[in-house]
Amino acid sequence: MRIDWDGFEQRGTRVPLPSDNLAALEAVRGLLIYNKLSPFVYGETTGRRNGGSSLWAFDLKKRQESELLPEVQGWTLSGDGTKILARAGQGPAASYQLIEAKPKGTEKKTVSTKELYVDRIPAEEWREVYDEAWRRFRDFFYVKNMHGYDWKALREQYRPWLQHVTHRSDLTYVITELISELNIGHTYAEGGDAFLPERAKVGLPGARIELDPSAGRYRLAHIYRGHNEEPKYRSPLTEVGVDAREGDYILAIDGVDLKADENPYRLLRNKTFTVTLTLNAKPSLEGARQVTYRPIDSDASLRYLDFALRSKETVDKLSGGKVGYLHIPDMGAPGLYEFIKWYYPQIRKEGLVVDVRANGGGNISEMILERLGKKLLGTRFGNGSDHPGTYPSTVFHGHMVALTSETSASDGDIFPYRFRFAGLGPLIGKRTWGGVVGGGNTGLIDGSSVFVPRASTNAPTGEWIIEGEGVTPDIEVENDPASMLAGHDLQLERGVQEVLKRMAEKPMTLPKRPGDPVKTK
Repeated sequence: MRIDWDGFEQRGTRVPLPSDNLAALEAVRGLLIYNKLSPFVYGETTGRRNGGSSLWAFDLKKRQESELLPEVQGWTLSGDGTKILARAGQGPAASYQLIEAKPKGTEKKTVSTKELYVDRIPAEEWREVYDEAWRRFRDFFYVKNMHGYDWKALREQYRPWLQHVTHRSDLTYVITELISELNIGHTYAEGGDAFLPERAKVGLPGARIELDPSAGRYRLAHIYRGHNEEPKYRSPLTEVGVDAREGDYILAIDGVDLKADENPYRLLRNKTFTVTLTLNAKPSLEGARQVTYRPIDSDASLRYLDFALRSKETVDKLSGGKVGYLHIPDMGAPGLYEFIKWYYPQIRKEGLVVDVRANGGGNISEMILERLGKKLLGTRFGNGSDHPGTYPSTVFHGHMVALTSETSASDGDIFPYRFRFAGLGPLIGKRTWGGVVGGGNTGLIDGSSVFVPRASTNAPTGEWIIEGEGVTPDIEVENDPASMLAGHDLQLERGVQEVLKRMAEKPMTLPKRPGDPVKTK
């Protein structure tokens, strides 16, 4: 084969296909084979990330495309380009299908893996995984000098420990010790054949249950508020038709008597459909009622929502409703979900507290900063209201602060640094974690992975920043245990004070409607 490079780009010809999300292009004799992907939406559990890919072929002679297989998870061509092996379908129904690489497809042949076995010697596999993990760091670490360490020597230093590895968790420990020598964040080892037993699900009611020692009975000390229109925030005891009240005693669970010598969570094990509680305002069966609820298997989301609502109510109370509040739990899909949910309804507030404490990181900080950083360029008045519209139409015009903590990490480090650098407001709280050299998981032979830091975060002028140091707030505030037990969030309270102070010094309110123009002169 000879390639004539001169004028190569000018000889390009468009394939007559409509615009789409096309990927994984392969060319075989007379055909182009490719994936069509569903539109990607950040945080969606369907679409491209879960069965949203179909396999297509374009006939170069007839200038026609045809679908070969729907819902394809992955596929590969045979060496001679005549056959395709694809994993099609979703979940337990997924199977391997063998088809010929021809236009409009051919009859599918299911390839059974029922009796497909492989002999494995764990100790040999563990040695391979160890070397593979070492090579991943050698080849993809973000700087070539490995932070000045002799990476080959470190591999040999830890190799003798492999003879003592008797379980996959031992191997993870050895690999973790090896990669931690590089003295940097985002160096993880995870997965592998740990053979952990499945945990029993517990049918939780979305409430805090406490023992009343004097009565010898358990009671509903606190029922977590829900936003029941959102599946992730469904609170079972607050749903329509469920008559449960804070302070009620739980006398029985599904008819089984519940007293102080019993654990209520044991009685809730494996309750995955409905649960019936016998409740009463007093610790006796006289006048008791039965309440049935649909359980959840984790109340972490409800605890988080409870924190967010309490924080917002505190800000409302301290500011007389003039200052908004939102918490961003991470810089991934959940964080973007919370930002959109809380930011836009509060966009006409005069001040805003942006809380990124305990932010677990991710990669969407620039999306959020782009929205927070918009500037008011103009206003608009019409006949429908005396309140102005804004240009841009969604812009927050007011003072902001950001709250940080020791557990603000990764992109949760980057966000406050850029927030302050962009002049959006001061940082209040504690110094962040300090890990901003990130990368991605790379798979190993046993299905496990190591996380190799591949790219750093740097200042506009190029120097290394944040890593190993964190972001120091402008105003350091400690949330000491005594204050928290007394119901105070000193960091949040200081944040509101600072916003109100700036609002008083330099009001940033939208203008009132001007007088109607007269054009008769």
